[in-house]
Amino acid sequence: MTVHNDTVQNAFDSPDLEQPYAELGLKDDEYAKIKAILGRRPTDAELTLYSVMWSEHCSYKSSKTHLRYFGQTMTEEMASKILAGIGENAGVVDIGGGDAVTFRVESHNHPSFVEPYQGAATGVGGIVRDIMAMGARPIAVMDQLRFGPIDADDTKRVLPGVVHGIGGYGNCLGLPNIGGETVFDDAYAGNPLVNALCVGTLKVEDLHLAFASGTGNKVILFGSRTGLDGIGGVSVLGSATFEEGEERKLPAVQVGDPFAEKVLIECCLELYAAGVVVGIQDLGGGGLSCATSELAAAGDGGMRVDLDAVPLRAENMSAAEILASESQERMCAVVAPENVDTFMEICAKWDVHAAVIGEVTDEHDRLAVYHQGELVLDAPPSTIDAGPVYERPYARPAWLDGVQAQEGGVEKHSDLKDAWLQMVASPALCSRDFITEQYDRYVRGNTVQAKRADSGVLRINEETGRGVAVSADASGRYTYLDPNMGARLALAEAYRNVAVTGATPVAVTNCLNFGSPENPDVMWQFREAVHGLADGSAQLAIPVSGGNVSFYNQTGDTPILPTPVVGVLGVIEDVTKAIPHALASGEEQTLVLLGATAEEFGGSVWQDISGQGLAGLPPQVDLANEARLAEYFSGVEGITAAHDLSEGGLSQAVFELLLGSGLGADLDLSVVHEDAFTALFSESASRVLVAVTRDRVDAAVERADAAGIPVAVLGSTTQDGTIRFAGESVALSELASAWSATMPRHYGHATAPNAAV
Repeated sequence: MTVHNDTVQNAFDSPDLEQPYAELGLKDDEYAKIKAILGRRPTDAELTLYSVMWSEHCSYKSSKTHLRYFGQTMTEEMASKILAGIGENAGVVDIGGGDAVTFRVESHNHPSFVEPYQGAATGVGGIVRDIMAMGARPIAVMDQLRFGPIDADDTKRVLPGVVHGIGGYGNCLGLPNIGGETVFDDAYAGNPLVNALCVGTLKVEDLHLAFASGTGNKVILFGSRTGLDGIGGVSVLGSATFEEGEERKLPAVQVGDPFAEKVLIECCLELYAAGVVVGIQDLGGGGLSCATSELAAAGDGGMRVDLDAVPLRAENMSAAEILASESQERMCAVVAPENVDTFMEICAKWDVHAAVIGEVTDEHDRLAVYHQGELVLDAPPSTIDAGPVYERPYARPAWLDGVQAQEGGVEKHSDLKDAWLQMVASPALCSRDFITEQYDRYVRGNTVQAKRADSGVLRINEETGRGVAVSADASGRYTYLDPNMGARLALAEAYRNVAVTGATPVAVTNCLNFGSPENPDVMWQFREAVHGLADGSAQLAIPVSGGNVSFYNQTGDTPILPTPVVGVLGVIEDVTKAIPHALASGEEQTLVLLGATAEEFGGSVWQDISGQGLAGLPPQVDLANEARLAEYFSGVEGITAAHDLSEGGLSQAVFELLLGSGLGADLDLSVVHEDAFTALFSESASRVLVAVTRDRVDAAVERADAAGIPVAVLGSTTQDGTIRFAGESVALSELASAWSATMPRHYGHATAPNAAV
């Protein structure tokens, strides 16, 4: 069968041909702009390429104008910590001693709704390749997950597949999953969030950036063959809102092969080590169209590509299909002619397909693509890569005043024990063992902390013991009530989670999940969240190294809760001195609370589970207090364990600190707050629960006083496994039973479907 392509000549000859640009996600004015750029109508291949690259997912056309604020708030001191930052495949941070770490978080929300297993699996694969493209070895992953109600039928369709997809892909790669978060809320019922984070390590001198320069250099596609999977992924799914039945858009979802990716990782690392590549670009969203146009736009010349050279796994693929395919486990390299043979030998050694598909030309800003000997694409890559920039209308929602005016007051439960049992058993706070037990956590042997920890801790340098702590956090409920403060709270929690391990926070990444940018309410939420995160990072003097924006997260006209996921990376000089997040059985400890507690229940877990809606203001965070806490834990000795206070407040921190130890505790809640309910369940920020031996109490208190941190001696652990508080008591085992029963009750017999059913 002969494939009949729409050629450039044909585009000149048939200027009035109707084209399905709207189906590809392009607006009328965008289509008109493409025609103006080309001086003619686009060919099918050009239309495909522009629709992909001008999609919200690839172009950031609605967010660019606001994302610039990150650069405007970046100081020279902050920038000095970053080797590669915003605009690169991933942020890279110098952690000292010649070591560098790269990390990034990305969304794969829409594919994971359509096809949970492959959507989540390929999300992991994509973020891993972003890390590989920087010249780094991927060493760990994390995940931020949000689903509808825990007992909803569609949640039971989506969650098992997503979890199995993340575990299946990551486990096969041999990458430990060192942490994450799972949230259940009505707002995500028709639009789950699947955000994947990856951490990689490299030597400073091994950093590589992707660009196509040097006339005559060859463009080599290597990795898996190109098929029909994933076509339309970023142009259609990435800018779509979901209606009933949309879960059946299967062709747009990629199919992953983790074993091919595992080999590809080793192949890439050897190619870098051999010094035979100018740069490598991963093929993720947008496939070959994205890789070639981005490489060409970043270079100093043009590029010629011959699609006949692309190894295919499907017959009779058109030029547009080859360019738009999002088949996984593929990379694109720029290689000097004299290094091509060595490049091919290394690929052959790893049994990785490789083919020269083009070369860098001296035709500045021209991307020319041929198929079957015909010119099917002829366009300036700068216009493809840049895309339009929109100044979307934004305005503070009219409904927000009414929501905030409700003050966030809650009806307090008189039975504190019953309230505590309700809290630990709630979908917000219950055990995630059903999920985490499907993940490898200690493979590779450098995981120091993972399961149930405030942050994942990894050894980076086995000789010196230097390592990193990583945490990612978000609260859509807080951000809904106050987007600026909600973003600050996400930053504060991730920062605090890293700090309590004894690590020094050094960099931020983010994944900003919002509804439609065409909704002024949503754009206002987005702008406020960006400003909150940027200003907060500047106040803490840690740079935003990169990020991702995911728009159109909504079902019909109803957007998700605005959900800025914020990741923080910290450096710890000796991971053997990392502070644990929980106690082991043994010597009795004194519990000390750092930070002040106020009556703050807006957006809290208690407000949610008690059926009191979502109203008021979220906790108010002063980031100067977070900086003081980080300084407190920097270089401190003698702390047996430390646990941050966030969702669930003191009650959850005490429970998680004691869980697994068999210990109980006698707690004096009056030193925390005059109201015992507030003391237990308020979600005030900038608080940490610390355990020290009795002989260390005075030193811990004095250190807090010297740092200007409010401090209270809460009580002591006991050997009987009973927690006593405000005249009541509860067995730790009773709390643990309630905590551990929730997910098995709903998912004890769950399967992980590979497709929508």
